[in-house]
Amino acid sequence: MAIYEKYVGRSRDSFASLKDAQQNYRIDCPEDFNFAYDVVDVLGREKPDKRAILWLSKDKEEKTFTFADVSRLSDRAANMLYSLGVRKGDRVLLVLKRHWSFWILLCALHKIGAVMVQATSMLTAKDYVYRCNAGKIGYVIITGDDGCPARFDEGADRYETVKKKLIVGDRVPDGWLSFDKLFAGAKDEWTRPSGDAATRADDIMMMCFSSGTTGYPKIITHDFRYPLGHIMTGVFWHRCVDGGLHFTVSDTGWMKALWGKVYGQWMAESAVLVYDFERFHADDILSVVQKYKVTTFCVPPTMYRMLLQTEVEKYDLSSVTHCCTAGEALGPEIYSEWLRRTGHKIYEGFGQSETPVMLATIYPWSEPEPGSIGFPVPGYDVMAIDEDCVPVPRGVTGEICVKIHGRRPCGLLCGYNFNKEETDHAFRGGFYHTGDTAYLDEHGRYRYVGRNDDIIKSSGYRIGPFEIESVLNEHPAVLETAVTGVPDPDGIRGFLVKATVVLRPGFEGTPELVKELQNYVKKNTAPYKYPRVVEFVKELPKTFSGKVRRAEIRRRDSEKK
Repeated sequence: MAIYEKYVGRSRDSFASLKDAQQNYRIDCPEDFNFAYDVVDVLGREKPDKRAILWLSKDKEEKTFTFADVSRLSDRAANMLYSLGVRKGDRVLLVLKRHWSFWILLCALHKIGAVMVQATSMLTAKDYVYRCNAGKIGYVIITGDDGCPARFDEGADRYETVKKKLIVGDRVPDGWLSFDKLFAGAKDEWTRPSGDAATRADDIMMMCFSSGTTGYPKIITHDFRYPLGHIMTGVFWHRCVDGGLHFTVSDTGWMKALWGKVYGQWMAESAVLVYDFERFHADDILSVVQKYKVTTFCVPPTMYRMLLQTEVEKYDLSSVTHCCTAGEALGPEIYSEWLRRTGHKIYEGFGQSETPVMLATIYPWSEPEPGSIGFPVPGYDVMAIDEDCVPVPRGVTGEICVKIHGRRPCGLLCGYNFNKEETDHAFRGGFYHTGDTAYLDEHGRYRYVGRNDDIIKSSGYRIGPFEIESVLNEHPAVLETAVTGVPDPDGIRGFLVKATVVLRPGFEGTPELVKELQNYVKKNTAPYKYPRVVEFVKELPKTFSGKVRRAEIRRRDSEKK
């Protein structure tokens, strides 16, 4: 019996149909559920030799970790962290790219009951300062790659709550502690805490920062029930197999890593392939899939486009049994070409940082239909509603929302910014409001329309305009700016970030200034956010109250086609 069956009560294949699963799928979550103890440690004892991680360095150095290894090493990491003062409820920032230590530290933090916080290595000092202060971060564990420690230290005099900083790697700058040395010297034995130090299923387990449109990134919190929500993600939608090898291409700084590189996959007792590459190269990724005989595979549509730009036919992908995608809309042309050239269908899904998968095409109950994000997954009562929280008729666009029946379903966020008002707004009218829109077609499938705010989805990233605008507005040439998304004419990135800029008197909109503004954004916030398109205008469209009308800019751009 696979370990997920302990919480679902039956196997994946025992459900006769999607309707059967939607009506009868239940998750039994113990009040003291903790993924590290109740899944990882149990597998470490009962199936110690089963592979959990196949890790490849950027140079293809291989390391294999069994569930017994992850259990033992996370005990060691818990002892190390505890010796540094980390306790239940403390907030610990992890900036580790795809290094194997992320999985060990994730489990260790769960065991202590500390709050895990992910971040990408592309952040600048300004990004770090905001996240550490807003999130009340006490401890930082960061990669030595990419100049991350130096960028973090640029904000040294502005951190309000940071107590200790650890670096993963050989070079340890002044003021930092060596993770490698401390980890090597810690004991392997750890006892599950009891009493007030014990974790409860409703305790906050992790938080992440998600891009917003009217302010800096908002804090999303998840409790210890969150991993159980990903049984549907990894076991049912990704279709991970016992003893298989799942490959989701994602950096650990993003929530996609939790979707595809740990919780649901280990619930299915599948190993995860982690490749710590520097840059995405299609031939390189395909060669890894071929060599290591990946069984299940998930990348965003942007990456499928890139894979299809190479000679995909020359690679042996016969080990792959299931392909999935999420993060942005999948174009019919990508689906059709991938099927024609590889023989594999792509099963699309929809969810957010706030949720596990909520809508999906789940084999064998349904077949992919290009342009559709699928049906509501078991465990989530999803519907499209209007502004009055009334379900809209088929064919009418509404907001994708989750009906709340008593307790929140496993995997749904606890709240925003530790703020009751913001959280209540998201859960108004008896629904959780996603901010995304879709309509229900005649076959009962949902078809995605777009955001009802201004989030830009580019190359799998969710980019909020506010951070880019705030950086551009600090440039001496810029009077004001509005950031929006425009379709990528090459069809590679989905959408491109566009800055519509009003210049101050005395400046001209030259190609040289475009380049200068782009480099200015790269220097002052995460580089993936820089505007690939810059347009200079005399004024921005605004409402009577002075609010910039980004929707009007998007409308004008669409009319230029």
